[in-house]
Amino acid sequence: MIDNRVDPPFIGDERAMLNNFLDWHRETLAVKCAGLSHEQLRERSAPPSPLSLLGLVRHMAHVERVWFRHVLNDEDVPLLYKTDDPDADLNDVDTASAEEAFATWRAEIEHARKLSAEVSLDAIGKRKRHGEDCSHRWILVHMIEEYARHNGHADLLRERIDGVTGE
Repeated sequence: MIDNRVDPPFIGDERAMLNNFLDWHRETLAVKCAGLSHEQLRERSAPPSPLSLLGLVRHMAHVERVWFRHVLNDEDVPLLYKTDDPDADLNDVDTASAEEAFATWRAEIEHARKLSAEVSLDAIGKRKRHGEDCSHRWILVHMIEEYARHNGHADLLRERIDGVTGE
């Protein structure tokens, strides 16, 4: 398994810490998916859960878009994987393209990094989320939490698929 993660520094300013921890968690998801076939990426966890590694990649692309493009920057871009199923990002993976999902996820990460670099941590998102204002700082902390939680799922999925474990 290829691991290109860079450990966050023990000393740094707040922005550097938040960005480094978020990038570490983003790359952790990539590590958990590395070297697997399309079929393995689509493999579901255990009934009744529809969770798969490919579903997690699609979900995190959606989450990156919502928090950075919609909430932080108020961009008028469509939601990813929008269907009548509110969990289509996680559920509709049987025929989904792994290449497309990873390319979309990486593109959303790059766009998020660009938007994030342009505003202060105290900036308030231009769009409310569930009727509430959110600071850029809150969004970064939330994204770290979101990745950390789902990386736990990814670790269990990967171990179930081929026995590989790791941080």
